[in-house]
Amino acid sequence: MFGVPTLRPFFTAAVLCLAALSTANAQSMVSVKGSTVNMRTKPTTASEIMWELKRGYPLKVVQRKGRWLQVVDFEGDRGWVARSLTGNTPHYVVKSKTANMRSGPGTNNRIVGKAQYGDLLRTRAKRSGWANVQTADGKRGWISQKLLWGF
Repeated sequence: MFGVPTLRPFFTAAVLCLAALSTANAQSMVSVKGSTVNMRTKPTTASEIMWELKRGYPLKVVQRKGRWLQVVDFEGDRGWVARSLTGNTPHYVVKSKTANMRSGPGTNNRIVGKAQYGDLLRTRAKRSGWANVQTADGKRGWISQKLLWGF
């Protein structure tokens, strides 16, 4: 009788941890692995194509169903992509109208370029709320993560 009450909090904590892990796993991020991937309305190749996504495009996974992932993009569009065409190479999409690319992580560093809304950027590093990113043409710089969506 004495040991039972002390185990109850342990089991409750274990169940909560498993639930948290399950939710975290379901809401992971992926990126497009193929050169282009179709985002579809349903988890089947016979369903309507909503969007054609470029290599690297980041997506948040909200559900898994067999070989398919239900995903959300940075604008909140929800659809399905084939799991085999996704990977874990981190990318960001610019979610602000314009984002300054800086020589270092902070507003006191000089501006080395600009990125526009919807630009796809390869993530190279992260530090203190800043991301070191690379454009498709190879330009690198730091952008505040507040201006980006992805991983």
